[in-house]
Amino acid sequence: MGNWLTSWHRSLQQWLTLVAKANCPLCQRATSQAFCLDCQRQVQQCRLAPPTWQQQAELSILAWGRYDGALKRAIAAMKYHNQPELAVALGHWLAQSWPHQAGKQSAIVVPIPMHEAKRQQRGFNQAELLADSFCAMTGLICKPDGLRRIRETEAQFRLSHTARVQNLRDAFALGPAFLHHPPTRPVLLLDDIYTTGATARSAARTLRSQGIRVQGIMVLAIAVSDQATSSPRPHC
Repeated sequence: MGNWLTSWHRSLQQWLTLVAKANCPLCQRATSQAFCLDCQRQVQQCRLAPPTWQQQAELSILAWGRYDGALKRAIAAMKYHNQPELAVALGHWLAQSWPHQAGKQSAIVVPIPMHEAKRQQRGFNQAELLADSFCAMTGLICKPDGLRRIRETEAQFRLSHTARVQNLRDAFALGPAFLHHPPTRPVLLLDDIYTTGATARSAARTLRSQGIRVQGIMVLAIAVSDQATSSPRPHC
């Protein structure tokens, strides 16, 4: 009887999980997709069109959309509300910005790593999940172990610009994929959000210090105040 009850309880929990995942993460309406059609439209309204490479300091950035409105809420749902499956749809949309970027097709994608302690706490690295989905659509090679985060850092949003730079000093090192076999092709970093760029620049410097070329960083969203483009702001 005990085994039967245990099996029944496990089946019930699995069924309840499936039912819960049938709700839109932004409005809780029933949907068979990652987002309901209305929320999907709201997220798409945050997309930058056309996506273009922009240069900030020593790094080129390609962003799918603005870190605002429905896109900001979608990223928060993925990261903080334990819905990593949203990375599949978000990564596919991110890939839509890639085919038009001539000359960038041969890059190796390296997601920005998390420190192992934080990864264990969250259960996943959202940048790695986005990179998996992005690479599945673009055909690019993903090397999630190209970089390691060797020092646990404070949350960047709590810090000033100067403190962010200090916070990330010596935070990264080459991972096992590149340690003994550096890539001959350039690296494309990938992350969910670009704000001040301190994290991306620190990661890029680590790679470049070992003679590895970095073409830039691909991000799902760029903070509005840091977005260096003349494109009109969408209603998101």
